[in-house]
Amino acid sequence: MPLRETSASGPHEVIMPALGMAQDTGLIVAWHKSPGDAVAEGDVLFEVETDKATMEVEAPAAGFLTDVTAQAGTDVPVGNVIALISQTAKAAGNAPDDPPAETKDDGGDSLPDGKEVIMPALGMAQDTGLIVAWHKSPGEAVRASDILFEVETDKSTMEVEAGQDGYIAALLAEAGEEAPVGGVIALISAERPDAPIQRSLARGAAQSAPAKDIARPAAAKPAATPAPKPAAPSPIATNGRLLASPKARRLALQEGLDLNRLVAAGHPQPYHVRDLDTLRALPDAAPRTTQAGTAARRLTAQVADGFSGFADWASETAGLSDVSALLAGLAAASLGRGTVVDVERFAHSRTYATHAQLGQTAPTDAAPQLRLRDLRGAHVRGVQIGPEEVPVLTLSDGDTGIAITLECSADQLSPGDALRLISNFAGRVEHPLRHLL
Repeated sequence: MPLRETSASGPHEVIMPALGMAQDTGLIVAWHKSPGDAVAEGDVLFEVETDKATMEVEAPAAGFLTDVTAQAGTDVPVGNVIALISQTAKAAGNAPDDPPAETKDDGGDSLPDGKEVIMPALGMAQDTGLIVAWHKSPGEAVRASDILFEVETDKSTMEVEAGQDGYIAALLAEAGEEAPVGGVIALISAERPDAPIQRSLARGAAQSAPAKDIARPAAAKPAATPAPKPAAPSPIATNGRLLASPKARRLALQEGLDLNRLVAAGHPQPYHVRDLDTLRALPDAAPRTTQAGTAARRLTAQVADGFSGFADWASETAGLSDVSALLAGLAAASLGRGTVVDVERFAHSRTYATHAQLGQTAPTDAAPQLRLRDLRGAHVRGVQIGPEEVPVLTLSDGDTGIAITLECSADQLSPGDALRLISNFAGRVEHPLRHLL
């Protein structure tokens, strides 16, 4: 979320974006525009460095860069306003010095101490993320590699890791709620909290949540009094969206099951794999689709990271500094033909018209034929989104290098074509220079 509009005709705020799950700050490496410069949509505004990567941040709106409050070399907290894009080159003079505190407790109760967990940016121009489900409860122990929650954007649903060891001191949003990118949605403390917090964004109030492992005796009841009927789960406001885990979506797609039938039957969201048994048992189920054209393909590869060094070399010796363009070129070379590749890298994406020869790429507005999603540096693992409108190659940090996942439907790539694409691309990521010879 590099920009947000403050009013219908007013300036746009340029903020320090969240590029990783455990990112608290970003170091401004360099500004590509100076105060007063004209800015076109898609121009690179500045470069930001986190503990895992250096990224270019683009401007999705046109105007003039004004009110720059952080210079190159400054470490800026995520969410801070660092400049404005105005209608004129004259400084607006209203860039705030400090953002509102993300962890302010509107309910009047103080929050426990802990490491902040923020809503990460997973796509282009993403302002919010919809929390599909929490995998941990207040007071529960958590490891850095544990899946903490599932988040849905307008393009995909992903599982997000905790990023640090400790205990869940506070959950500041509920499943079914949309949280702003960069907003604090949980706190993880080093010690077990005495009074963990559960909060709803909609209510803005904190509630104490008893730790899961504390046994509480049940109150005595008269023998003649029947046990009360368990209350139905509270409905979640989904704003028309269907909430389901990535694995549940994938299995439903493979089996031709319609998750909307659970919605129509009144079963509460979000849906997980166990809910598929309920879906299969629904009466008068629609016939399952078994045509080959709807089957999903998912192939994975693990390779050593030869691309990072190659990108540095390409920038220094050939002036090819656009990492997204390099990835698009490798993908086209892996196909052995020119194609239109959409590359998503954290908070922005760009579509390239490519040729089979590396370096021959150019931005385009054409519809993509292949998507490449670069999640290196993010605490995201186990990507199983399922087929999209085009085949998708996803790069993420693996145990010993880079993990590559190819997802597509059977009517997009044949088994042989899918195997050739991921094999060729994995080879080029591991040994880029060898494939240039």
